[in-house]
Amino acid sequence: MPTADVSADYVIVGAGPAGCALAARLTEDAGCTVLLVEAGGRDWNPLLSVPLMTGLILRSAYANWSYVTEAEPQLNGRRLHWARGRVLGGSTSIHGMVYMRGLPLDFDQWAAEGLRGWSYAEVLPYFLRSENSHRGASARHGVGGPLQVSAGRLENPLFQVYLQAAAQAGHPLTDDFAGPQPHGAGCYDFTIRNGRRVSGSTAFLRGAMARPNLRVLTRAQALGLQWGSGGRVEGVHVLQRGQRQTLRADREVLLCGGAVNSPQLLMLSGIGPADALRAHRLPVQVDLPGVGQSLQDHLLVRVDHRALHGATLDRLRRIDRAAWAVLRALLWGKGPASSFPLEVGGLYKSSADLTEPDLQSHFLPALSSASLRLPYFSKVLPQDRGAGFFSNVFQLRPNSVGSIELASDDPLAHPRIRPNYLSAPEDLPVLREGVKRLREIFRQAAFDRWRGPELSPGPDVKTDAQIDAWIRANADTVYHPTSSCRMGRDDDPMAVLDNQCRVRGVQGLRVVDASSLPRVTSGNTAAPVYMLAERIAEVLRGRATI
Repeated sequence: MPTADVSADYVIVGAGPAGCALAARLTEDAGCTVLLVEAGGRDWNPLLSVPLMTGLILRSAYANWSYVTEAEPQLNGRRLHWARGRVLGGSTSIHGMVYMRGLPLDFDQWAAEGLRGWSYAEVLPYFLRSENSHRGASARHGVGGPLQVSAGRLENPLFQVYLQAAAQAGHPLTDDFAGPQPHGAGCYDFTIRNGRRVSGSTAFLRGAMARPNLRVLTRAQALGLQWGSGGRVEGVHVLQRGQRQTLRADREVLLCGGAVNSPQLLMLSGIGPADALRAHRLPVQVDLPGVGQSLQDHLLVRVDHRALHGATLDRLRRIDRAAWAVLRALLWGKGPASSFPLEVGGLYKSSADLTEPDLQSHFLPALSSASLRLPYFSKVLPQDRGAGFFSNVFQLRPNSVGSIELASDDPLAHPRIRPNYLSAPEDLPVLREGVKRLREIFRQAAFDRWRGPELSPGPDVKTDAQIDAWIRANADTVYHPTSSCRMGRDDDPMAVLDNQCRVRGVQGLRVVDASSLPRVTSGNTAAPVYMLAERIAEVLRGRATI
């Protein structure tokens, strides 16, 4: 039986980074009421706060939508696991904590293509607004914001070895990937505070939850939008603990479900490609062909080596050592489990002719755990596989685009995810060059006393054709899906949103999350989503215009 309706000025669907930031900022105005709806539970599990647990958590079923793509034609028909957070904080509660804004050219390109108001100079203040950077206040970095941005600890000696090797391979060194010279090898920044994860929930939401004008509903699955008269969305239908309920929005509904869930909810509600909706016997409210289209993601590969010495983090695969490391992180915020181990890497160029880097890499002083598929992270840790290290690499600005499609009209069914990786012919050569850059770095003298045999791709993979075949057999997602409800110019038929994230042809509805980005940004995607939410919050509060 349905329960009584409840209402607020804004109903926010999805408590990922955008939803948490919007809820916190909007409720800073005491006269504004907000209902925040999250399909998952609260982020109470203390292991979510341990940075090193990320590798296991995101490959488990805990707090995870556990999506799987359709068979990928250019990846030998493989289906990839897409971990997306189903918990307060969303994917920022289960994924890596690397803080990367993207390159200025990303946003300047949006503006050059006609998306008014989104150049780098115009979005930079909203990056700064959210930050509390260890670098201090400057024109490029912010302090005093809720999002702690910290430096890595660089305690493992292999981090310095990597940086030395990158320099020996001819790459410049940079001290700030958000600085004027981001090209080269350097140290990443992280959303970590005192050895513990900083998620959208811990940064923005927890302090705001004490406010009387904010209500947070967990375990509440959105089923569809409530339509009113004149093409206006007036609320959201949800299922919470077996009870159906309508949450009514007096001002607007804000979808913050991410690149998978937001287009799915739009289509379930009759907003999307008309023919696709009719195929599922859904009434067409607004024919928007771009909903679910233009999907982008970063695709990576890893070059692994056996290590000749025992300084790698593989020693923590032994259960007693892992338990002690986690306990130290939980109690004191210290030790190897209290940092995210991808502390160094680089932005590289696949060709010397390029003016900007088009590759990103992270180095980790351990063998990859990417093959793990654990039902819950509380099960035993993987067996000892020896010691090693690896570096990954991915193309920053891929040309390939895919789609999110409905599998049925059942709102509880997962949609069909078709990333269409490597479908653009120019993408594979860039990734191939990335493999060559990593091999060049690992061949340098700095690694001589550490470097054992190459485990992957392996010494038999030499020619371009062999590298390409290996990429198709081994490439995996970086978990950066974007752009499936993208913003665009008024005359762009595939743009779902205008430059204020309003859904075209609909009143009272915006999409504010990674799906809103016109294209995937050059790097990790959490920071641009925080920026987006900060900016739209200011628009909704009447404190800024776009």
